[in-house]
Amino acid sequence: MNDTLSALYQTVVERRDNPQEGSYTCYLLDTGLDKILKKVGEESAETIIAAKNGSKPELVGEVGDLLYHLMVMLVSCGVELEEIEAELEKRSLKTGNLKKFKVTDKNT
Repeated sequence: MNDTLSALYQTVVERRDNPQEGSYTCYLLDTGLDKILKKVGEESAETIIAAKNGSKPELVGEVGDLLYHLMVMLVSCGVELEEIEAELEKRSLKTGNLKKFKVTDKNT
């Protein structure tokens, strides 16, 4: 999976550095961060709906769309994929970090 995500990230970087006419990735990067963020939001919502619908093929497709748009966002924002991997690695080393939830009295 990491190889696939790395390859996708590198493709987005390649499109940024060497724009190709007719490329959707180039269109997003040229249009700017607001458009990219709008697409990330749309794909996030579609992913949630697909999960709620219980359709695995639909969910797989929507997660793919979301991951693609997240990669475009990362490249646009100058975030290296290695930075995300390092953060996830750091988090994987944590144990006992269950957040404490506020207890509310439902009788009042």
